Formats: sequence, structure tokens, C-alpha cells
Amino acid sequence: MRINGEVRPGFESVRDLFQRSLSPAKDKNAQLCVYVGEKRVVDLWASSGDDEFSADSLVNVFSSGKSIESILLAALVDQGLLDFTQPVSTYWPEFTGGGKDALTVADVMRHEAGLAQLDTSLLATQLETPALKQNSVGSILERHPLGFPEGSSPREYHAVTRGWIVNEIFRRIEPGRRTMGEYLREHISEPLGIDVYFDINANEARRLSRVQPRRLMSQLLDSFSPGSQARRIGLTPGELFKRGRRVLAAVSGSRRPALALPIKGIKTEGFGVFDSPEYLQAQIPSAGAKCSARGLAKLAAAMANGGQIQGHRVLGQTALDALHADPVERTMTIMKNRFTQGGLAHFKASDGAKGPLEAGMSVGRDGFYGWFGLGGSVFQWHPDQRIGFAYVPTALNPIDVFNERGKSYQNEVLRCVAALT
Repeated sequence: MRINGEVRPGFESVRDLFQRSLSPAKDKNAQLCVYVGEKRVVDLWASSGDDEFSADSLVNVFSSGKSIESILLAALVDQGLLDFTQPVSTYWPEFTGGGKDALTVADVMRHEAGLAQLDTSLLATQLETPALKQNSVGSILERHPLGFPEGSSPREYHAVTRGWIVNEIFRRIEPGRRTMGEYLREHISEPLGIDVYFDINANEARRLSRVQPRRLMSQLLDSFSPGSQARRIGLTPGELFKRGRRVLAAVSGSRRPALALPIKGIKTEGFGVFDSPEYLQAQIPSAGAKCSARGLAKLAAAMANGGQIQGHRVLGQTALDALHADPVERTMTIMKNRFTQGGLAHFKASDGAKGPLEAGMSVGRDGFYGWFGLGGSVFQWHPDQRIGFAYVPTALNPIDVFNERGKSYQNEVLRCVAALT
């Protein structure tokens, strides 16, 4: 695979790692972009046979969009319009049916809302901006009962539904009554000149590079190699497969068969449905953001540099502090993790002492905030080292539950920054 782009002096090893890690069998296309301070120090992309793929290509980044949601909700904190600790019903009085009156905004952001799955599947037309403003999704959420997982932890991955809940809160508070998709485009993406969207138009769709799921057998064979993720964290390939299936069930919304899959089409089209033409103008913030690594890295850099970059302020200090405040650790799906009240994961290398899964999650990305997406993408930032990081592949590796490819680049970037200071 031919590598394009450039790196600044001191980051040559990141390019070397990118070159070594890519292969046509595993990565069809990939982008890697990193800022340190306000400088772009890594800007790389590669393709295996796709001449149209470039640094400006858009890719569905799945759950990496959750950190975009968090930033947007924090923008309302900046305006004095939202407090994460308040009940959702403070801002959305109708959100009380089914015993939800005590749920706080922070509960939603930490995946503790009891709404990980709904009793109905949504159509693309229900998720487009005009329909959202007619309460197409809000009316479903308002009457829906709670459904917490079995066990002591209320935390269950709201893979798709968190974004819909947050969007409904947002559009009721935002002075212009805009959806998150509208606000993101008008107040962040266009001013910053970045390709970060929840819905895209026909011109932008021409730059879309579709995600391509890898064959499950190929991933299982990879897991037998000595340097594989499974071997590093002390799991057999079979154990990794079982745990990967649990993660996929949480992501697809199939953990409770009696309830519905989140959107129409997943059962027949799989995860490729998020790239299908009928869903390109649908807002699925938690699983359907279309972005480039350049765009995500610049937004991450703003978060790592006090909420601003190149003269444009995205968040003020009050909002930034609220976004990163009060991380709470609980078990979610297969491992313990730590989410702030603003819905960001906080990764700490010391978590490695808690078990092999926690080590796989955090060791190598110590100090980063943010999240990642199904099978590959990473959108995170490191406030202490002022790093904004984004990795966007098109090859979907569902068993890669810790996004090891992206994490290896994060680890190398941290090493480079340490060597330069």
C-alpha cells in the first residue's frame, strides 16, 4: 500500500509504524492525523487500489461520533443553558413516562439511561432533520419504559440510542431550536473548515468511502498470531471471539431479542446500512457520523488546547471543565470503564492492574479522553500533552474491541512527544 502525506521532524517513527501496520488484506483505506498544540504533526493516508481515496475522503466513524455529541452538549453549558447533573425532564418535561423522571443528563452520557434498546426500529425518514423537529424520535423516547441490564451495574452500552436522546435534549434547549447536526455544521465544522458531520448532502456523499467489514474467519486466524491482541491480553482466540460477540450484540442492539434492532436495515444489510443512500441525511450521531481524520484531529486539538484552535473557540473553560468532570467507573458489557459526566471515557494506564481487558482498553493511550468506533476509528485528545488524535480506517474489524490499530499509533505519538520535550 502506498503511503501519502507527511510528518513533522520527530514523528518519522509514526509514519514507519503506519507503513508496517497496513496491508491490503486488513486495511482497504486509512487516514491518520495528529496535532500537537495547534500544529499538525502527522497527516497520512493510504489506500489499497482505491484511487479516489484521499485525506479529504469521508468515512463513517461509528461510535467515535459519541465524543462529538459530548462536545455539542457542552456547548450549551457554555451558554448557561445546561447542567449535566440535572434531570433530563428539567429540559424536556415530557421525558418522564416509564419511570424516567429521575434520570439525569449525566446518566444518559454515562450509558446509564436504561434505554440501550427500544421496542421499535426507526426508518431513515424518521431521522432526517424535518422529521426530528416534528418529534418523530422524541415521541418514542418520551413514552418508552426503562430497561436496565441484569446485575449490579446500571451501565449498558447505548450504542445507537444515546445520540438520539442527546439530540432531543439539545434541540429543546438550543436557542435556535437546531438539531445537533445543524449546529455542528454551522457553529463548528464550517468555522473550523473541517469535515465532521452527522448528515451529509449529495456533494459530500461523492467523497464518501464506504466501510468494508472484514471476513470473520480472517480476523479469527489473525488472533492466533503471537503478537495478536488476544495473546497480548492473555485471552485465547475463542475467548476473544466470545467477548467480541457480546460487544457486537451491544452495538447492533440485539442483546434483548424481544426488543427491536435500532434502525431498519441492520438485519439485512449489516453495518453497511449506515452508508446506504437512504441514511446519508439521517442523524444517527452515536453511530453514523461521516468524518475525515483531518477534521476529527483538528476538533480534538481544540479540546486539548483549552477549547480553541487557530483563533476559533469551540468551548469555554467552564464547559471544558464540566465535560471532563466527575469520571465514574462501572462495568459495561465486558469490562470496567470510566466515563465523565459529559460522556467521555478517560483512559489510565493504571487500569491495566485491574485485569487483562482493562489493560487492553487503556495501556498505550494513557491520559487520553474521548472514545472510538466499531472496528477501528479513534477520536481522542490528551489535554496534558496537548495532543489531538484521529485514526479513520474503512476496513471494519469488529473483533478489534480495543481498537488496537489506532492505539498503537497513539502509543507511538506519546513516545515521540516525550522524546521531544
